[in-house]
This record gives sequence, structure tokens and C-alpha cells, in this order.
Amino acid sequence: MRDQTQASYQDRLDTLSAVRDAGLHVCSGGILGLGEASADRIGLLHTLATLPQHPESVPINALVAVEGTRLESNHSPSVFDMGRMIATARVVMPRTMVRLSAGRLSFSAGEQALLFFAGANSIFNGDVLLTTPNPAFTADAALFETLGLVGKKAHVPAKETPYPVEREGGREGGREGGVVVTRSARQAA
Repeated sequence: MRDQTQASYQDRLDTLSAVRDAGLHVCSGGILGLGEASADRIGLLHTLATLPQHPESVPINALVAVEGTRLESNHSPSVFDMGRMIATARVVMPRTMVRLSAGRLSFSAGEQALLFFAGANSIFNGDVLLTTPNPAFTADAALFETLGLVGKKAHVPAKETPYPVEREGGREGGREGGVVVTRSARQAA
């Protein structure tokens, strides 16, 4: 008999379907660094991309190996592993909010910039609802200023799609709308 505290993969897919059927937005992603193989990562993105409707939000998390847990000796994924996952998610689910989520403290500002340019268009900032630390809001604000990015206010729907990115000198990626990065800091002032 299966341990009743663990859901099967099919149980999780059924939950996503029930969430969608209830009229709620779907948020489903993964944690890199659990000991998975490349095929597991590809399988996750394939599963999400072939759902009847793509999730509105796909968080891509880097494992934070917490002392005292079973995974304390696991290594966090490299910036290149994260970048491949984010870029692939962006290509196969172009209208989805691809979130650069847990584990951001293990990446430098330059590495986080690479992940934004790979296709991440959302972050979780602050420590609310997180089990491990996140960069300080002021650090995120400084990074956005350096990159010329402006955050979208939380819980404000995009005009048409959640994925367009505007950078100084013009829009990239689609129709006007925006998410975490909507326009340059100078344009917002």
C-alpha cells in the first residue's frame, strides 16, 4: 500500500486539472538539484507544455540545500542548468509567467541577469511564503535599476499576455502588457 502522505505523479496531474476546472489559475513548476536527470527536467516541461492549457505560472526553483535535511549534501544547479530550463520553458510555453524562484541567493547579480535574459519574467521577492531567504527588496530593486527593468505591481493583470518584455530602446517579445519587467526605469519616471 502506498504511503498516504505522498501523492503520485498522476495525483498531481489530476490536481492541476481540478484547479483548472474550478476556474483557478495554475501554478506548477519544479525544483532543480534534487538529483534528477536531464530527462526528468525535459519530462517536466513536456508534461506542462502538453497540458490542455499551459499553466499561467511556472516557477523554476534552484534547490537550497538546508542543513539537517535529507538533501543537505545536494548541489544547487548551475546557472547554465537554470538558464536552459528557463529558456526551454519560455519557448514551449510562450504566454506563461516563467518565475525565477527559490535559490536566487546562490546566483550573482550577473547570473540572475542571464536568467532574466534567458526568459524568466517574474520573481518572488521578499521572504513572505518562502522557507529559505531571498534577496532583499533593495537588492532586487538595484538589480532591476542596473538592468533597466521595472517591476509590475503584484496582482495586477497584464493587458493581454504576461510575457512581453520591454527594454530601453523598444519592446521585445510581443504585445504590450508586461510583467516583472515592463519598461525601463527612465520611462517609468
